[in-house]
Amino acid sequence: MFNFDEANKKGKEAMDTALKSYSDVSKGFQAIAAEAAEYSKKSFQDGVTHFETLAGVKSFEAAFELQSSYVKSAYENFVAEATKLGEMYADIAKVAYKPYEAPVAAATKAASKAVAPATAA
Repeated sequence: MFNFDEANKKGKEAMDTALKSYSDVSKGFQAIAAEAAEYSKKSFQDGVTHFETLAGVKSFEAAFELQSSYVKSAYENFVAEATKLGEMYADIAKVAYKPYEAPVAAATKAASKAVAPATAA
């Protein structure tokens, strides 16, 4: 016989899990947005400082050297930031999947048990 109290309890647990997961993912995206905004601000400030310095250079060789070092540091900063953001996205994916990890494993195990007798026949 169908137990409404048990079904209600399971439904509430599922909803609580979904809401917690949504909250955690939302916080992760907010952290990524804050990180991206901070990087953009710093990158813009570095660019302005570079061009102010570049405007005061007297020789072509010094300008070339300054530009080369700026491009190198800008690229290294970009790669570091992209790596950091990639790790943050991976963490969000892990947090989002965590509540569903056990039910998916249980369902996979149950499906494997159901398929095993059918393939033996």
